[in-house]
Amino acid sequence: MHAAPDPSSLLEPVWLDDALLALNKPAGLLCVPGRGADKLDCLASRAQAAWADALVVHRLDMATSGLVLMARGAAMQRALSVAFANRAVDKRYVAVVHGRLEPAEGRIELPLIADWPNRPRQIVDERGKPSLTHYRVVGHDAASATTRVELMPVTGRSHQLRVHLCAIGHPIVGDALYGPDPAPPGRLMLHAQSLAFTHPRDGRLLRLETPVPF
Repeated sequence: MHAAPDPSSLLEPVWLDDALLALNKPAGLLCVPGRGADKLDCLASRAQAAWADALVVHRLDMATSGLVLMARGAAMQRALSVAFANRAVDKRYVAVVHGRLEPAEGRIELPLIADWPNRPRQIVDERGKPSLTHYRVVGHDAASATTRVELMPVTGRSHQLRVHLCAIGHPIVGDALYGPDPAPPGRLMLHAQSLAFTHPRDGRLLRLETPVPF
């Protein structure tokens, strides 16, 4: 009988030092534990199995892959949390969306609020929190009627990119929550590609990147 794999071996460290840890989260893995015994496995628990002082700073949706930054200890967690709160972290995502997205560059500025009867869904609502996403078209695929796009969220609302793109008529391919198909084949085509920020300990500019898996 084979032993269960070491949780830390399932991680892909992109950066590791005594202040912070950056991991490449696979699609389908929770960032933090969910409710129920079947949702205990997550990026945070795997990281803490290898680095006991690893603490969560921000999150990605379970369906989204890509860079997740964790702090090494409480002091670094506070410093990195402040950087995210002050919008001092440059976040860039890549997505494939339905349709031909035009113009080539633009901004989506729509307030978001929780759709309480249908949680965890979010909706555009004037009572919601201000939310801003910049985008840049990377290319169009006429055969699949899709567009590859780079996304630069200024705010960090729950499901922001997914709701913003759906609201302008270009839902992300594979989005079972907001897309046209309630059970689409394949994964959500959304990847957190890069993070750029000032290192909280030595002040240097750090830009971390991961390859897009689609």
